[in-house]
Amino acid sequence: MAEWIGMGKRARRCYGFDEIALVPGRITVNPEETDASWEFSGKRFAVPIMAAAMDGVVDVKFAVEMSRLGGIAVLNLDGVQTRYDNPQEVLEEIANASSQDSTNLIQKIYTAPIKEKLVAKRVDEIKKASGYAAVSCIPQNAAKFASLAQEAGADCFVVQSTVTTANHLSTKYKPLNLTKFCKELKIPVIIGNCVTYGVTLELLETGCSALLIGVGPGAACTTRGVLGIGVPQVTATIDAASARDFYYKKTGKYIPIITDGGMRKGGDLCKAFASGADAVMIGSAFARAKEAPGRGFHWGMATSHGNLPRGTRIEVGISGSLEQILFGPADVDDGSQNLMGALATSMGALGARSIKEMHFVEIIIAPSIQTEGKIFQVVQRVGMGK
Repeated sequence: MAEWIGMGKRARRCYGFDEIALVPGRITVNPEETDASWEFSGKRFAVPIMAAAMDGVVDVKFAVEMSRLGGIAVLNLDGVQTRYDNPQEVLEEIANASSQDSTNLIQKIYTAPIKEKLVAKRVDEIKKASGYAAVSCIPQNAAKFASLAQEAGADCFVVQSTVTTANHLSTKYKPLNLTKFCKELKIPVIIGNCVTYGVTLELLETGCSALLIGVGPGAACTTRGVLGIGVPQVTATIDAASARDFYYKKTGKYIPIITDGGMRKGGDLCKAFASGADAVMIGSAFARAKEAPGRGFHWGMATSHGNLPRGTRIEVGISGSLEQILFGPADVDDGSQNLMGALATSMGALGARSIKEMHFVEIIIAPSIQTEGKIFQVVQRVGMGK
């Protein structure tokens, strides 16, 4: 698989969404008779799409609306929702900042200390509105915040950092023991992020309920440029899915993997499922919803880092309601609305009746899939030419 790239150094070719295409099979299925639901920790969700734990995407109201529509939205416990009693004021300030000042402003805003009382308050607000309360934080805060969130009634806890391994080394602080953490917490734990077969396998052995796959593909993330690390999402998902399937054969435990980031439109989601994902997590597409707290702006989770930001604020605009983005009707031509309709239609054309059957769809290497016959769209900057 690997090629020589210099004396004594080999590298293998990896693939992203724009470089592959899905091949129709021998049968087709009525899209209305496909089942795109997925199961997480014994509960079935109609929408296999999670909203990323980013301050420009998810607040309490957004999480409640996402729950109503059949999906999961993850609230960031390291962000403005737990630093400010009235986060709307600082979100407005971020939205009104110039491009030149936005990073410095975000860094300043995120220096305010986290108020532990707000962790429980935000969870309680979601639960009182009958929402599914999924919350997230970095490993350093996980032990403390998980206890507070669980006591407040959280349904799921996400431990997330740029790169997560089961064996983190440090002499400056005590690393989080993920196996102990998953065992002691009484609610399901999602761990992220990783991109390789070996690390996926080791993280599955911690007892987690799901894994997030992806390093650096997010629209507002600059990790790949700043640090030079990452694996294109198709290859990362296929490798992680292989580890998941091996773990299932060995233990009988099926642990879902969630492709996180890099998906802009319906076709990207479909390719992620064909690559082996059980669900996907997206940020920028949801940041365009009327209900998103970012007011048409979106910024990376590491944008606020005081010394080495690995994210930036981008303007995505507001295209429609969350329901419109998920279920339509679409009034844009770029595939960013009616994501569930796109998934069902793709499944029907591919002959896949379920997400698990999507895992067996034929994939081909086809970089021309984005440009073949699309010259007018490219020149006029419409549809696939945007």
